[in-house]
Amino acid sequence: MQIIEWQDFERVELRVGTLISAAPNEKALKPAYVLQVDLGELGIRTSSAQLTAHYSAEELIGRQVLCVCNFAPKRIAGVRSEVLVTGVYDNDGRVVIAGFDKPLPNGARLA
Repeated sequence: MQIIEWQDFERVELRVGTLISAAPNEKALKPAYVLQVDLGELGIRTSSAQLTAHYSAEELIGRQVLCVCNFAPKRIAGVRSEVLVTGVYDNDGRVVIAGFDKPLPNGARLA
């Protein structure tokens, strides 16, 4: 594990967003969804995420997620991915979304 300074952590914009749409990314080599994430004052941003193992597109709608918002946009399988939806790999290498147990305002920053 690499030790970082508090100032390094503060540079990462980790914010709450609500998934407002999810559709299969047909161009992805590995199964993925194209997501639209409502980040409040930051607007609606797009992401491509490999979440198909645990989640149907329908059950993702309305779910609050933690996003990295200040990475440079990246083209992923034809999609301009503007945020990274965070998660953790389970024992089988499938992503489990990082989320919250209480409703939060979209765009709220991780403290």
